[in-house]
Amino acid sequence: MNGNAPPVSLDIRDWSVTYAGGGRQVHAVKNCSLSVARGKIVGLVGESGSGKSTLLMSVPKLLPAGAVTSGRIFCAGQEISCLGEEEINRWRWRRVALIPQGAMNSFTPHLTIERHIYEVLECHLGIPRQDRAEKAAELAAMAELERDALYRYPHELSGGQKQRAALALALACAPDFLLADEPTTALDVITQKDVLETIASLVRERGMGLLLVTHDLPLAAAASDSLVVMKDGEFVEQGPSREVSHSPRHPYTRKLVAAIMDMDGERR
Repeated sequence: MNGNAPPVSLDIRDWSVTYAGGGRQVHAVKNCSLSVARGKIVGLVGESGSGKSTLLMSVPKLLPAGAVTSGRIFCAGQEISCLGEEEINRWRWRRVALIPQGAMNSFTPHLTIERHIYEVLECHLGIPRQDRAEKAAELAAMAELERDALYRYPHELSGGQKQRAALALALACAPDFLLADEPTTALDVITQKDVLETIASLVRERGMGLLLVTHDLPLAAAASDSLVVMKDGEFVEQGPSREVSHSPRHPYTRKLVAAIMDMDGERR
């Protein structure tokens, strides 16, 4: 990137999402704004049901039918929130790629991991058949996934291996931005740390931007450049990770930090 040019960023501006159900409207996201620059990691934290995943899934336009949105989303200066399905399909994978919650959701059970990668390479990049095996092996190496895991089916992999396979898929088209929705859910503590370190390292090395959604504030604080705290569909605090996690200003953030300290004290 040109050192004199502004950083390429993913910008969410005054974004709202409303669901209708049971005779009432649920305001899942309320006028939220954030920016993720390439080469940076933004952690979006909060309790379950706070609206984090809804916000993240808004970016690639993967919300459930019936969701009503307002506001604007830009990627590298182009508004993508107004794109139709055919146009947004060209942005998914190539510019913005998703690492979904629960890696099993990424895979078709009867296809090997290698075959999943082949389909992405063929459909989105048009890579010839004879070159796909080499590219798949390269992606597995980047995600620190053992090469022999490529020839196995999703159910044959451990949780950590499945998450690394999902990362390899997300990297297939060299996107500008990664969206990670609770990428370490259901993994043991050591595997959580290893997987997130791999993702963070790739983001730094390849100059991607990462929006990391998690309910785990210490995990997000350790990996992220900045933190955004969400409660009941609204952003209540934003700032550098160390500042938010060590000197929180909002009562809700202070409550989150205090709860974590209490849990750590009980473990000792």
